[in-house]
Amino acid sequence: MRIGVIFAFAASLMVLGLSEASAEPQTSSYYGQRYSPFMRAFGSAQPPYGFVQFCETQPQFCVGHWPVNDRFDATPERLSELDEVNRTVNAAITPVTDMEAYGVEEYWTLPQASGDCEDYVLLKRQGLIARGWPDSALLVTVVRDEHGDGHAVLTARTAQGDFILDNKVSDVRIWSATPYQFVMRQSYVNPRAWVSLEEVVRDDPVVTAGQTSKR
Repeated sequence: MRIGVIFAFAASLMVLGLSEASAEPQTSSYYGQRYSPFMRAFGSAQPPYGFVQFCETQPQFCVGHWPVNDRFDATPERLSELDEVNRTVNAAITPVTDMEAYGVEEYWTLPQASGDCEDYVLLKRQGLIARGWPDSALLVTVVRDEHGDGHAVLTARTAQGDFILDNKVSDVRIWSATPYQFVMRQSYVNPRAWVSLEEVVRDDPVVTAGQTSKR
């Protein structure tokens, strides 16, 4: 995934609707914690160029406003679905760059047999929605990976924590247990809006979707 314009910020994003930063409860003691299973947004962000194009060609995936609601209270069975979908899609799709597949630097689509990181995300999101997960709990997320490169993952926003589905690894982990710098994420309030994310403090052991985290 190309970094390019995806790390730019835009105050004009407010025209898309209610800001998630204003809807999400704020915790002033966040930086005093060694570990948090929940992401925290602090402002609007410019959506990735490929995401904007995807919404134009596939508007059914980016329609309207989601209601402001509580985090999805996932049962152990629901959390196990994250692991199953992550592993299944990772095994089914062969990784290729957009340049190799389409001759362009960034192109988002639902993959058939191969795709880039964001294509894995879209397919996993579709699979979980088909299993009954709410749209607003499954959020496209942009990070910088361990090499500093742009990378897309899927965030499952639950009452048990924010879990990451990643095409690079089989395990589903709490966001702060990954090696990534989190940059921005699709808003749970508006499917077309994006928010900036605060950096994670990493001093705690890995927490997977099979474990229960407390708020």
